[in-house]
Amino acid sequence: MSTTERPRILVVGGGYVGLYAARRILKKMRYAEATVTVVDPRSYMTYQPFLPEAAAGSISPRHVVVPLRRVVRGAEVLTGRVTTIDQDRKVATIAPLVGEAYELPFDFLVIAMGAVSRTFPIPGLAEQGIGMKGIEEAIGLRNHVLEQLDKADSTTDEEVRRKALTFVFVGGGFAGAETIGEVEDMARDAAKYYQNVSREDMRFVLVDAADKILPEVGPKLGLYGKEHLESRGIEIYLETSMDSCVDGHVVLKNGLEVDSNTIVWTAGVKPNPALSRFGLPLGPRGHVDCNEKLQINGLDYAWAAGDNAQVPDLAAVKAGVPVERAWCPPNAQHALRQAKVLGDNVVAGMRGFPQKEYSHANKGAVAGLGLHKGVAMIVMGKMKIKVKGRLAWYMHRGYHGMAMPTWNRKIRVFADWTLGMFLKREVVSLGAMETPREEFYEAAKPAPAPAAPAQEKAKA
Repeated sequence: MSTTERPRILVVGGGYVGLYAARRILKKMRYAEATVTVVDPRSYMTYQPFLPEAAAGSISPRHVVVPLRRVVRGAEVLTGRVTTIDQDRKVATIAPLVGEAYELPFDFLVIAMGAVSRTFPIPGLAEQGIGMKGIEEAIGLRNHVLEQLDKADSTTDEEVRRKALTFVFVGGGFAGAETIGEVEDMARDAAKYYQNVSREDMRFVLVDAADKILPEVGPKLGLYGKEHLESRGIEIYLETSMDSCVDGHVVLKNGLEVDSNTIVWTAGVKPNPALSRFGLPLGPRGHVDCNEKLQINGLDYAWAAGDNAQVPDLAAVKAGVPVERAWCPPNAQHALRQAKVLGDNVVAGMRGFPQKEYSHANKGAVAGLGLHKGVAMIVMGKMKIKVKGRLAWYMHRGYHGMAMPTWNRKIRVFADWTLGMFLKREVVSLGAMETPREEFYEAAKPAPAPAAPAQEKAKA
């Protein structure tokens, strides 16, 4: 970390908002006008809408992430966590990956920490559950599912086999529906290469506490998505929840009980709990309380956006939604546009110029449900165009492919898709990558102490 006499703009979080806001600030600033510092536990940004496809092997995991140091050149990138912020002193405490924590002064602050999985105190969930918020989890889920097929193919124990081939997904929003659709597709393809495993042997279960899935695309397309997944043999249980999953024994509120080695948790998100240690005004659900200019209320030197921010939705207010209920939803569509306005407003605020209000009307939503399958709702003025099937899948890929940050990653993602049209899907499990030193350790571990010679034993 360099020392500087220039004002410091501290960006807490290197996700979608942090990355784009930092790039925008660097683009709009004059040379040496300020120092931009980005702090994140990871040295890369993850494009989360592509996690289901990464889990299914349609996109290489490395192409779903963007290295921060390459993209925000000119900024300091610190790999670590901001543990506390003293707003009175304008000092943040940084805990690096190694070494002692230290204090970092700042002049302007951007909060872009995003969200974490929303969980509940369900017995067994912490030990058995698999999340879908990071690329590590997507890789882990892919390896885990293929390992279950390996286990089922090589055992004669029917109970072990049944547990290995049962896959439970909790949460029917975008993340849950897209992930179960992609993973079921992958498992169906993989089963062709196993002698003792077929798709009919597998059981996929989707559970949601709401009365529908995919609420973001509306009730009609949500119903189509449900019927489509059920036509592929996926069991869907609505208006129910999971009571426990100790040792893989899943108990649902509707009385159903199944044994499963695979429990995927995608039941929503919540703001990062670390926000409570930053001395910021928070809304009723833990979001940073912001005004329409993305400025944190009560702090004229701080801004926030994305999943961790409570931002007034001016477009919804204009459409007649009551002000107290008009908040921007946590999605990539808002995050991308908020980040650009935020970056402009930080530079304007630093110079003492007027700042812009954020307003964006919803353009619709797209979701992929596996290869060549999807739903899409496009908003054009007062019209809502509903699309389903292959065309919706193309729209899903086209929208997110172009929304992927940097042309480097756009080209790599489209190259993965193009190769997938001509080459068969990879169905290799690399589960050993989670413990890569295990085999070497077995080969190199200390030899046992030699036995004492026979005459020494006799003397004793």
